[in-house]
Amino acid sequence: MILLVIDMQKGLVDEDLYAFDTFSERTTRLVDVARKNNVEVIFVQHDADPGSGMSAGDEGFEIIDRIAPKEGEKVFVKTINSCFGNKDFKQYLKQQADKRLMIIGLQTNYCIDATVKSAFERGYDVIIPEGTNSTFDNDYMSGETTVRYYNDDVWEGLADAVTFEEAMEILGE
Repeated sequence: MILLVIDMQKGLVDEDLYAFDTFSERTTRLVDVARKNNVEVIFVQHDADPGSGMSAGDEGFEIIDRIAPKEGEKVFVKTINSCFGNKDFKQYLKQQADKRLMIIGLQTNYCIDATVKSAFERGYDVIIPEGTNSTFDNDYMSGETTVRYYNDDVWEGLADAVTFEEAMEILGE
């Protein structure tokens, strides 16, 4: 099992996210439990265009402090929505015997969606814990509707949606 933490960056993690308190608490707990039980944690950061506030060197690019990578944890940078756009990430995962990815982070309708679909296409078993991906309201849907739409409909058959408690058990808690 690999816990894949996507775009938990200072420029994105904000109280306007859908179900912010639950999302924040659950993602932090999963990272803590994975570390405690020697489950590999991999972080991926999105590097946006210069001047966006979300580019390498910007404070908004940095991973939030409460789950910041520990020494020895892998961190990959991507410039497109799917984590698999990073050749080093893709190659690293190919070398791992365990093909199970628990995916958490931001944003449901962008980088999480693209990564879930890319992982599925490559034969990974994808696990999506309840309440561990989020997004903002947009012009078409509320954050809540967006999260429910992807978690309950779009990813059906591509990923195993599990309760938070089941995710904790999977990580050994």
